Amino acid sequence: MVTQPQAQDLLEAYKRALERLDVDLAVSLYGEDADLRDDPFEPPCAGLLEIRARWNNLAATRTNVEMDIERSWVVGNTILASWHAAHTVRQTAERFRQRGFLTFDLDADGLIMRERRWVLERSVGLDSTWAPEPDAS
Repeated sequence: MVTQPQAQDLLEAYKRALERLDVDLAVSLYGEDADLRDDPFEPPCAGLLEIRARWNNLAATRTNVEMDIERSWVVGNTILASWHAAHTVRQTAERFRQRGFLTFDLDADGLIMRERRWVLERSVGLDSTWAPEPDAS
């Protein structure tokens, strides 16, 4: 059973990984056979290699990331949380805001074995603090 303080620590580490775009920290939060689903209607990222690729993509395409956990609950080995976030797209300087809900099912070691996210996202204009990056192709 996960305690509320353990859940808070894991959510804080997840937030830190996202805001810093720290791929190694992010991947360290997942168990070996974990799966992550950003959209409940899409196939999951299965295993640490696919999860690392997903986080690498985030780090390569986003900047100025902010995230706040609004509220969290613990049920057995599951953490549920409502959150809001914002990020800037590196290539275009377009700024997005998100609101969502996530669930983490944890293994016996307290690592994420299954992550599910439901997200609403909206463009809110250009980020005046970021100059668009030229297309690398």
